[in-house]
Amino acid sequence: MSEYLPSLTLILILGIGAQWLAWRLRLPSILLLLLAGFVAGPVSGWIDPDALLGEWLMPLVSVSVALILFEGGLTLKFAELRIVGRVVRNLISIGAGVTWAVTTLAARFLFGWEWNLSILLGAILVVTGPTVIMPLLRHVQPGRQVGSTLKWEGIVIDPIGALLALLVYEAILVQELQEVPALAVVGFLKTILVGGVLGALGALVLVFLFKQHLVPDFLQNPVSLMLVVGVFTVSNLLQHESGLLTVTLMGIALANQKRVAIRHIVEFKENLRVLLISALFVLLAARLNFADFEELNPVRSAVFLAVLLFVARPLSVAFSTWNTQLTRNEKLFLAWMAPRGIVAAAVASIFALRLSEQGHPQAADLVPVTFLTIVGTVAIYGLTASPLARWLGISKPNPQGVLIVGANPVGRALGLALQNEGVQVLLADTNRENIHAARLQGLPTYFGSMLAERTREDLDLAGIGRLMALTPNQEVNALTALHFIEFFGRAQVYQLPGKEPRERPQESLSQELRGRLLFTPDLTYGELLKRIESGAVVKKTSLTGEFSFEDFKAHHGANAIPLFVILENGVVQFSTAENPPRPQAGRALISLVDSKPADPRPEGPSEKSPTDGTRGSADSPAKSD
Repeated sequence: MSEYLPSLTLILILGIGAQWLAWRLRLPSILLLLLAGFVAGPVSGWIDPDALLGEWLMPLVSVSVALILFEGGLTLKFAELRIVGRVVRNLISIGAGVTWAVTTLAARFLFGWEWNLSILLGAILVVTGPTVIMPLLRHVQPGRQVGSTLKWEGIVIDPIGALLALLVYEAILVQELQEVPALAVVGFLKTILVGGVLGALGALVLVFLFKQHLVPDFLQNPVSLMLVVGVFTVSNLLQHESGLLTVTLMGIALANQKRVAIRHIVEFKENLRVLLISALFVLLAARLNFADFEELNPVRSAVFLAVLLFVARPLSVAFSTWNTQLTRNEKLFLAWMAPRGIVAAAVASIFALRLSEQGHPQAADLVPVTFLTIVGTVAIYGLTASPLARWLGISKPNPQGVLIVGANPVGRALGLALQNEGVQVLLADTNRENIHAARLQGLPTYFGSMLAERTREDLDLAGIGRLMALTPNQEVNALTALHFIEFFGRAQVYQLPGKEPRERPQESLSQELRGRLLFTPDLTYGELLKRIESGAVVKKTSLTGEFSFEDFKAHHGANAIPLFVILENGVVQFSTAENPPRPQAGRALISLVDSKPADPRPEGPSEKSPTDGTRGSADSPAKSD
């Protein structure tokens, strides 16, 4: 048993290491995961998945894919369909049919396969999948319409593709042409019936258990995991390969019910998804054998991939988006985004093995062709999607915009300072007077609570990548930060400190229950407001070799509070309590300073004082010199 431990450890190290390295290099994680699997498997022989897991491999793959699709279903909100519903419907019906037909013809005439095997490959490659779409969307960060469309298509099309592949596989086994239509209709209806009933039933059971408090908090994630796997297994027993549709529908049902909170389940499944994707891609890539690829004609394989990229997907999107509200650039981007993922690899591996056992020699080519498609589409789309999205003007991969919660005098002063530097801001508040004052100062606003369930669905956060909670209430700031951590990431969520911990240690919030503390540990909302009302101004100072940060501190004294640092490339760094700024020459510093500096000597040539006595307050905008 001990000889298997190094292989299992290596899978985790390579998988998680590839995810982390991809994040550091700003590359699609799937690329590095596949590369790690190739190196660990066919290149070096360090990992042999079949020897390691044997007959457990495919069942584990199936269950893992089910959990991934369930997690994907938890992210789908019906409210998004108000905008993109028609396009999504067309992509998973008309678009899927176009892709299926073009892929079938390409396989038939390029590889010379029999029609039945070509049709099966076309059904398998209909899918895209959340395992590749979601990481790419996180990397590219396209606009709201495009992102929602691709997310819905990628998650819903997976069980549809698996269902189509199953129907084709069963038709191949029957070998009686006249029986195929009836078999297909019956299989389709049974899958829809079993998937719909069990998916809804699983969601209802989970909601009932949580609503009646029959499951303690510490067991809610394990119980939901148990129920998903159980429903998936029962569904497959009742109707072969219907489990993927069942768990997807179960996730969608849970995401759109209003009776119990499922945020903790979503967070748990997100973490689990990262682990599963990391392990699955490494395992399936390590399972490949270079000898399998030697029989494929490289020229014909390249042409096949080109047909998928330049014919199948563009035609699919063209038919699906005809006479819709999508712009030309949005349609172009959709036409250049159809990477295949783990579902295609898993389904191809399962059916290739079964058909080979049934005496179909060409079935062995299903796996290498599918993996060539996965690697090719992920590599090409992954490396070109972000530049294309920027060129088309539908993406901001590193959004500098700031959502400011609190349109009070402090929020307006800081919002104006950032807006004057070209940073996109959006101020949100439940106080109409604050909203009105912000609008008079030319600041974009949103009236409503950030804690409301529909707020994130209603907000257009394109270009917004960070949040500052600046309300007078520490608890509201903390709750808002927690609410948006999963959206922006913990590193990009900030809030003002509450009462000084040394004075009231019993009232200080745990680090896990709040965002990063802004500026200094004792600079509360009350202190900021007091400083602004007493005449402090928000100003910009350009630092040079002649006027350094040390000169700035000496000139303005200890009361000067650094707020933000503008880097040479325009990126804004926030000053935080745990990471105070040390800006260097060539950068600009935005700070809160007293109207009269501590050092009466003239300021350096790189810094200018406000000339009109403007304050960063409710009635007068912050000065940016």
